[in-house]
Amino acid sequence: MIEQYSGISPKGDLILLQKLGERLKDKTFLHINSTREGGGVAEILQRMLPLIKELGVNVRWEIIEGDKRFFDITKRIHNALQGSPEKISDDMWDYHLEVNRKNSQKLNFEADAVFIHDPQPAPLINFKKGGKWLWRCHIDLSNPIKDVCGYLMQYCEKFDSAIFSVARFTRAMPVDEFIIPPSIDPMSEKNKTLPDDEVRKIMERLKIPLDRPVILQISRFDRFKDPIGVVNAYRMVKKYNDCVLVLAGSPASDDPEGEAVLNEVREYAKEDPDIYIDAAAIQR
Repeated sequence: MIEQYSGISPKGDLILLQKLGERLKDKTFLHINSTREGGGVAEILQRMLPLIKELGVNVRWEIIEGDKRFFDITKRIHNALQGSPEKISDDMWDYHLEVNRKNSQKLNFEADAVFIHDPQPAPLINFKKGGKWLWRCHIDLSNPIKDVCGYLMQYCEKFDSAIFSVARFTRAMPVDEFIIPPSIDPMSEKNKTLPDDEVRKIMERLKIPLDRPVILQISRFDRFKDPIGVVNAYRMVKKYNDCVLVLAGSPASDDPEGEAVLNEVREYAKEDPDIYIDAAAIQR
């Protein structure tokens, strides 16, 4: 797999990765998040772990399990961390911890380094047995609801270090903090070049006209992806340029709001025949 990036990634970067793999070949790494499909974290891990394994590094991926109530709570926490005025009660926080406690009894934490992704599994730090634990935050924490962020930080400050996407998302934490900017895998399914005939077949299947400009958003149906705002932007463009809008989404098993947001968008856009909403994955 590494060879396929030759000519795309700088040669020096590929050599560096191979050298790092040689240094870390006797180490074990564990990633834990809350879903194997849907959303950015799962997408990152699906692509990254095979590459790490090819470099000779022993890496595993585990997920925590929870019921509808758990994921309703963690979605509220997620939204509050991004600034939505959610109220998280003591009972909700207690349930968040309890579900993680039950998961800790089933998960194998044996690893030299454990990466905990986002708020859902953050309380697992209370059940740490060894190794270095890192909290990987993929969320915009630049303007969170303070009491929710403050409560979560009680867990996050117990980690050995924290990783954020950009500097303005960091918090004043008593642990080392690192910045790893978002990156795009040019070889992933989402980013590969599609043959013209495959594009035509997709457009025909969705009954999207081939002779007009297309505005396209590909994302989960999430309020923070602002699909309603995309519809409004399309309507502004439409006043001056004939075009169509395509909203293509996919579900995440740890996001219980997806179907509700999808229905909101469908209701908001229902009067416009030039708005195409492809949510077949959600229906399945």
